[in-house]
Formats: sequence, structure tokens, C-alpha cells
Amino acid sequence: MKTQQILLTALSLFVFTIGFAQDQEDDQGSVIQTLTPSKLIGKGQYDIKWFNNLYTQTESTFSEGDEPRQTFFTSTLEAYTGVGTNKRWNLGVILEFRSNVVADRDALEVFQFDGESGTARSGFTSFAPSVKFVPLKNVNNFSIQSSFFIPLVDNETEDGVFLDQNGFIWQNRFFYDHTFTGNKFQLFAEVNSELNFGEEEDSFANNSLRLTPGVFFSYFPSSKFTVLALAQHSELIDLGNDFDQSFTALGGGAKYQLTKELNVEALYTNFVDGSNTGLGETFNIGLRAVF
Repeated sequence: MKTQQILLTALSLFVFTIGFAQDQEDDQGSVIQTLTPSKLIGKGQYDIKWFNNLYTQTESTFSEGDEPRQTFFTSTLEAYTGVGTNKRWNLGVILEFRSNVVADRDALEVFQFDGESGTARSGFTSFAPSVKFVPLKNVNNFSIQSSFFIPLVDNETEDGVFLDQNGFIWQNRFFYDHTFTGNKFQLFAEVNSELNFGEEEDSFANNSLRLTPGVFFSYFPSSKFTVLALAQHSELIDLGNDFDQSFTALGGGAKYQLTKELNVEALYTNFVDGSNTGLGETFNIGLRAVF
């Protein structure tokens, strides 16, 4: 009950903030419209994003019918600053915290962080130095983010509870966006590649390559607000660990510019198909500050 009260209070504050946020954007567009992940910030600027993902499932491709609920919460903090000239290089760091519960525990119990043996685990699981750059001087709407994730977990699974993969990840994300005439519609595309490596016995994903293309289509009723639809597909390709995986997710969401520097986003996705995977859904909320 205490956890539910905390979440209700946080939601109320969130709604209150949106309702009283001042209109500080001009006709040139807000951050959510002009500073997509494809575009970099300038020298001396900072871009900080706190993104929270809650995935919960009662179905998978491993069995038929309902299964005991499993829920996995990931909180990611990303911070970048601009270096050099012409907005072509950003340097930053990524930090991940996870909390997972299994054995048919309620989805919101991931926020209890109780570490109950056999049903729950939580903690900081990885960090990554990261760089974003624009490879083509005259194409500022295409960029690459390269990050090297270092694991902070000793054991991927303990007492039957998975926390996070115990291996190194070299992640490269390719971003592209296109804004249509009139600034009402925008297409954003991403291809995420992750090379997983380490001792095979330490993680199910070590010695594999994950490729995840995604497409996001946004409509802007105003420069401060957008609704979007998304589609993603992911393939984990076996490079020697005798395990492969795939899933397809569809969803949608919205973003709102609270102030000139701060915006909020909420997303929902549903895993509609796959192999060797869960068939759950995700609930996501994030805050981003650019200053």
C-alpha cells in the first residue's frame, strides 16, 4: 500500500506540473521537435535524460497459456555535453539500475527493492562511457552513438532470479530523422547494434550480435506536444553461444515540452511476436533536460 501511495503522489505531481507548465516555446519549435536523438547539442551545452522502462509478462514463446508473472524494471540515466565546434561531437556516460521480481509477484513490487530470496533482485548493473558524433559534415540529421557497457553484476542469475547480463556490450546506434513540410509530421528511424562478448558461461547473450531496427512516426498538434506510433524488431544472432532470439514490438506514446529546457515522454509497447522470448508489454516514462 505504501508503494502505491508513493506512485499516486508522484503521478499527481506530474499531472500538476503539466497543467501549470509555462508556455516558453516560440514558433521555431521546442526541443522535442528540433533536437531529436539524431541531432547533437553544441559546445558547453548539457543533455541529461532519465528514462524508466517497466516490462511485465505472463506469456512467452516457451510455453502455452499463462505463466507466473515476471517483471523487469530498468532505470537509465544518460548525460552528454557538447565538445568541439559545429555540433558534431558529444561525450557522455550511461548508468543503468535494475529491479526485477518473479514468481507471480505483483508488477509494482519491483519498487519495493526488498531483495527477497528467490523472488527479487535489484541494483546498479552497468555503466558505459559514450560518444555521439555526426559522421557526415553536411548531414546533421544522421548521427551515431557508440557506447561500451561494463557490467557491475557478479552473477546474471541468483536463486532463479535474473538481474542483468554479465558481459561486455559494444553498442552502436544509428539515428536518422526527417521533418515533413509544415513541421507537423516527423519520421525518426534507428538501428541499434549490440555486440555481446565475455565468457559463455557468464551470460546467455555473450558471443552474440543483437540488431534492433525501429521506426517512429510523430504528429505535432503544436510545437510543445507530439503523439507518436512506433514499431521495433530485434534479432539476437548466435556467434557461438548456441542461442538466438527475436521479437517484434508495436506501440505508441506522447511527449510534452514542460519548459524551455525540460520535457517529458510516456510510451507503451506490446510484444506481439517472437521466438525464445517473453510476450509481455512495457510502460515507459522519461524526463529530458537540455540546457
